[in-house]
Amino acid sequence: MATPEIHPLAAEHIPSYVVAADGSDFLFTFMLIFTVAVILLIGVGYFTLHSIPEKMAHESNHPQFQLVGILALLALFTHNGIFWIAAILVAGFQIPDLAAPLRSIADAIRSLTPARQVPPAPEPPRDPETLVEER
Repeated sequence: MATPEIHPLAAEHIPSYVVAADGSDFLFTFMLIFTVAVILLIGVGYFTLHSIPEKMAHESNHPQFQLVGILALLALFTHNGIFWIAAILVAGFQIPDLAAPLRSIADAIRSLTPARQVPPAPEPPRDPETLVEER
């Protein structure tokens, strides 16, 4: 048997991305690992982005912390950006308490007036029949 001759146009060196005879495909393995890593990184980035309003509200001890959390969850599950924007706005700005000055004025006026004595409540009228039985 004669040794087969190599075609004159055949390359002397085969590139590394060509599948080897044993079936191992280096490029496929690399792209599989790369794709899984990119998908995981995009997922982590997505969830981190959606948790920004909650982190802001938690750090500032915001009184509307639950509202911010609900808005962030709505934005996450509905893919509706307006909920996320609303959560950022609520977390970023404290809503002023307009009733606090009125409460302090009421407390100050209450402290100026002396404590008044409330007369005891009159006894309810008795039934004449029960009066006879008591004697």
